[in-house]
Amino acid sequence: MQAWQFTEVGKALTRNEIPVPEAGSGEIVIEVRAAGLCHSDVGFLDGTLTALLPFRPITLGHEIAGVVAATGPGAARFAVGDRVAVPAAIEGPGTSSNGGFQPKVAVREDLVIPLPEGIAWDQAAAATDAGLTSYHAMVVQGRVSAGTKVGVIGFGGLGSLGAQVALAEGAEVYVAEKNEKVHAFARELGVAEVAKDITAFADEGLDVVVDFAGFGTTTAAAVETVRRDGRVVQVGLGVSEGTVNLQTLTLNQVTLIGSQAGSAEDCRAVLDLVAAGKVTSRITRIGFDDIADGIGRLERGEVIGRLVAVVE
Repeated sequence: MQAWQFTEVGKALTRNEIPVPEAGSGEIVIEVRAAGLCHSDVGFLDGTLTALLPFRPITLGHEIAGVVAATGPGAARFAVGDRVAVPAAIEGPGTSSNGGFQPKVAVREDLVIPLPEGIAWDQAAAATDAGLTSYHAMVVQGRVSAGTKVGVIGFGGLGSLGAQVALAEGAEVYVAEKNEKVHAFARELGVAEVAKDITAFADEGLDVVVDFAGFGTTTAAAVETVRRDGRVVQVGLGVSEGTVNLQTLTLNQVTLIGSQAGSAEDCRAVLDLVAAGKVTSRITRIGFDDIADGIGRLERGEVIGRLVAVVE
């Protein structure tokens, strides 16, 4: 079968012929119906995240949804034909083993979760990474619940999902996004207000600010804007380092906490929200033949929301 594989830094994904995988002990084979493309995939190709990959060539694609095609010895949780999803994880496919940019993929059964009926394949794939990351930032790290006043910095693929999660939890949401083209979409979701900078909401008494952008200045602005005893959750890594006002952080007793990825439980929770119609990713669908081109589009910043390769 054909697979889109990473071979070396600075080189585009290569389409290679590889053997069809078999299910080993404790594994299942999934027939891939949708595989999301992620900025992490760009990081693998440009060298930023290459150290995470244990071997090469390796098939990328860590956002996977599909149907169980085979089960190996000792794998008893799923049966052939079950709809499943694979929450993104360092130890999972696309990072530690061959991933979903190929027709079938072998996955450790303990990394797989059931996919509720009624969820489209593309929405399921996006939920395995962007969805669980946004949910984890909002609900687990941010402790957002009904009545919480939340600021969201950055309204891209992650930020828009984070806002929807917060709204589904009953929070009041304020969005800061420099790209005014997406302001209308934010308002359509039902957020309280939209502005270009989070400091516009300094008088709102925000309990939590989640920074999905991470450009240093955004984190600093979040610390200055959140209420006394509030929380700032850092998700985005637009730059590797930033500076915050330590006096404001200390005197206002602001909690600054990082948030990275999430758990299988987070993925189950966000899939339930997707099934209930409360969370929807903005998705551009492409074919599997177009995956390498799609990675290039991501690298050039041409994608709004999430890009998902779908088997039609």
